[in-house]
Amino acid sequence: MIVDVLVVGAGLAGLHTARLLAQRGHDVLLVDRRPALTGAIRTTGIFVRRTLDDFPLPPECLGPPIRRVVLYPPSLRNPVTLVSARDEYRVGDMAPLYAAAARTAADAGVRIALGTRYTGRRADTFQLASRDGGPTRVRARFVVGADGARSHVARDLALSRNHHLLVGAEEVFTIPRSERPPAFHCVLDPTLAPGYLAWVVNDGRHAHVGVGGYANRFPGGLRRALERFGAAAPGLPGVDRPEQVERRGGPIPVGGLLRRISCADGLLVGDAAGAVSPLTAGGLDPCLRLSELAVAVLDDALRSGRPDALAHYDGAALRARFRGRLMLRRGLARVRTPTAATTAFTLLRTPLGRAAARRILFG
Repeated sequence: MIVDVLVVGAGLAGLHTARLLAQRGHDVLLVDRRPALTGAIRTTGIFVRRTLDDFPLPPECLGPPIRRVVLYPPSLRNPVTLVSARDEYRVGDMAPLYAAAARTAADAGVRIALGTRYTGRRADTFQLASRDGGPTRVRARFVVGADGARSHVARDLALSRNHHLLVGAEEVFTIPRSERPPAFHCVLDPTLAPGYLAWVVNDGRHAHVGVGGYANRFPGGLRRALERFGAAAPGLPGVDRPEQVERRGGPIPVGGLLRRISCADGLLVGDAAGAVSPLTAGGLDPCLRLSELAVAVLDDALRSGRPDALAHYDGAALRARFRGRLMLRRGLARVRTPTAATTAFTLLRTPLGRAAARRILFG
């Protein structure tokens, strides 16, 4: 098989990249090892205001708007509540959102092969293996690695790889409708979420209850931390956890955009490129924006016949935008005790601290 571009990974970054390339007239093959895009979802699906303003996401796949963020110390007492005058977040119903994105990509001409694994590069071909058809060799002018934080494409193209990773796990379940305003609850407790946060997103329709942190610093393991937090998670008054819940989890890159994310043979997008906020671990907005840059560069290279056009896709140059959040990430990683977290809340309750939190969360 011969194509213009092989896209590996059908998450939001891969779907967006493939669709835009096809709409520009290029022959695109999109592969994903999952047999269905509605399973094995890893993201919480939180979209921020800038994404909602700039990208045409299907409104039927989005939960109610969220304007309220509540920040808790380890004791869960005397939290800091921040309320925006604007709609700041909406949580995507990711299974139908992926399905809708796949339909749009297919309508644009993208060939989608699910249940198909990328197994490596050999000389000038890329090797695929499907559950039904066995191994396949694909010749592509370029390959796009949209295959997650531990990208095999990055390895094969000798590009930068993620080494600063959190791990996260969450449970998602339907909740009864409530008159309470939707809210995003965040708990800073290094005994539950070492180096990061525990969270509850309650948008009035679904609850997302999760923890994240550095894998080697969870006292009893990630799953045990999630069980502990779920037993006393804030923001769910009177809500009983059902027997059946959707479980999500996976690695989260927080080292900032990687330095070398392209070469003459291809490039990286999404988590594979480290396009995740180092501080908040939010990845959906940067993945969409970086994908659009990737499409512009690939389109130029395909039309001009100059692979060196991919040199303009330079992670080192873009990385400067993450400098402030990388510094804050290092600070958050050093919060190792409940006492240190409680002390941080003393600063957070000051006008300057609240202003800084608003800038991070609503900026």
